[in-house]
Amino acid sequence: MTTFALVHGGSHGPWCWEEIVPLLHDAGHTTVTPDLPIEDTDAGALEWAKVVVDAVGDREDVVVVGHSLAGLVVPVVASLRPVSRMVFLCAMVPVPGMVYAEYLQSLDQLAVTLTPDKMTTDSAGRAVVPYETAMEFFYHDCDPGQARAAANRLRPQANKVFAERCPIEEWPDVPSSYILCTEDRAVSPAWSRQVCRDRLGITPIELPGGHSPFLSRPAACVDALLAAAG
Repeated sequence: MTTFALVHGGSHGPWCWEEIVPLLHDAGHTTVTPDLPIEDTDAGALEWAKVVVDAVGDREDVVVVGHSLAGLVVPVVASLRPVSRMVFLCAMVPVPGMVYAEYLQSLDQLAVTLTPDKMTTDSAGRAVVPYETAMEFFYHDCDPGQARAAANRLRPQANKVFAERCPIEEWPDVPSSYILCTEDRAVSPAWSRQVCRDRLGITPIELPGGHSPFLSRPAACVDALLAAAG
């Protein structure tokens, strides 16, 4: 029995996994869905990772799954405690010891295709995803009612994880899998394939659809997670 540590992405919360948690349980596995302190302007990837580690507790055979921005925390978790696999779901992949914003600027292609001009900021300087942006970039292939409900649950996202130096100095010696969605409008599928080839040394699992397969096609998402976990 595997424990899937399902780590939500930027502006989201544990609610985004509600469709797939029962399916993973039906398949004989357990789950934890930690709530990252994404609104805390002082919390970076290390603080996020400690929340995940606390949620996992003493469980064994842990697969840590990071969606979108939570990809930045996946290898940090794997550096703090044993995990059997790291899974990046439509996710960003950090560079040990490097500021992620500087890494993005060094690329010759857009990795994050949901660009800052599509968002606003609040009085604390946190990123806020407008309703229309969420519908276009996150939920364009979801059921309309489901998409509206999800967009209305989004929350402000602090930016420390982009601006801080990655808190690990070397990549953990843990196998990786990457699941990309071919019509993802927030994270570039072309960039994801390049990262898989050049940095992770793997072939990604590819699903149809957009950035939120846990909502738009939960059964296919669970199948991909089970395949990724081996």
